[in-house]
Amino acid sequence: MIEFGIKDIIDILLVALLLFYLYKMMKESGSLNIFIGVLAFIVVWVVSSEILEMRLIGTILGKVMNIGLIIFVILFQEPIKRFLVGLGSHKNWRAIRRFFNKHNDVETDDKAWIMPIVRACMSMSKQKTGALIVIEREHSLDKYERLGDIIDAKINARLIENIFFKNSPLHDGAMIISHNKISACGCILPVSHDSSLPRNLGLRHRSALGITQVCDAVSIVVSEETGNISVAKDATIRLKLTVTELEHFLSSL
Repeated sequence: MIEFGIKDIIDILLVALLLFYLYKMMKESGSLNIFIGVLAFIVVWVVSSEILEMRLIGTILGKVMNIGLIIFVILFQEPIKRFLVGLGSHKNWRAIRRFFNKHNDVETDDKAWIMPIVRACMSMSKQKTGALIVIEREHSLDKYERLGDIIDAKINARLIENIFFKNSPLHDGAMIISHNKISACGCILPVSHDSSLPRNLGLRHRSALGITQVCDAVSIVVSEETGNISVAKDATIRLKLTVTELEHFLSSL
């Protein structure tokens, strides 16, 4: 008689959770067909080796699985890294960090930076001034900061507008905000090659989406052609936000 207990339920739930995160990761990277193919390969391997007990084909497929796992890691190292970063920085772990934090009784105004960004984006939207602002979260953006010019200045609406002014030498790159400060400007970001993006979106929008595909940062784009405000988070981009929606988006971070 086959016994089915609480451990088996936990085992099934963990496998289902793993498959869900793999599906989500492959979907965000535009490789959903590869995920379906890998899943079908695993099913054939399990059926042939475990159910039908075909030892020869099971051994061959098992060897292919070992090599395939290495190839999978090489091909999808950025999405895997992003998945592990997200797992380590998940909000469920924050309570544990706060518990061991000796300064957890000190409260700071973590949202003071929001309104200067909102006011700057509103002004640049009206003037159709192109801008790309990236906000660091758990994952460090140091390697992208080093590609630009270090600013290390307090967040100020006028400063943001001056940096992205059309005649400014830094207006073409991205601004990175870290630890409630403007840390760097003129930074170069990875560009997304997602084929689902509308063709009318330029390099700023693709860079805004690209940085969210490799880390947990969020980005804000002001279109130079239309003045529309867009935001990107978790490898997805939202287009044509109002100022109120932008404020709510930043407040929810």
